[in-house]
Amino acid sequence: MAYESGALDATLAAAAGDDPALMSELRVAFIESANKQLDLLKRSRCDGNWNVAAMRLKGLAASFHAADLLSAAQNAIDGAPGEPASIREIEAILATFAPDRVS
Repeated sequence: MAYESGALDATLAAAAGDDPALMSELRVAFIESANKQLDLLKRSRCDGNWNVAAMRLKGLAASFHAADLLSAAQNAIDGAPGEPASIREIEAILATFAPDRVS
């Protein structure tokens, strides 16, 4: 998972070009969106809500070429709804996106 932030940086750089402000904005949007879906996973009280949040997270990860996050979201989809291990895995991956660089 140590390289996850690098793949995100490459994707953001490809989208933002030479605009560091846009790159920063995209990074913030990605992390906020991923955290929102994680929050929805944590609060899911039925299989449907769990699956929707996990599929949205998977789509977001695919859009930004975040392979580890994509895999973790797929694990959540394939696993039992509410599975704490899935939530912990996603939390650990999101922590690799260097939140200290988001302001």
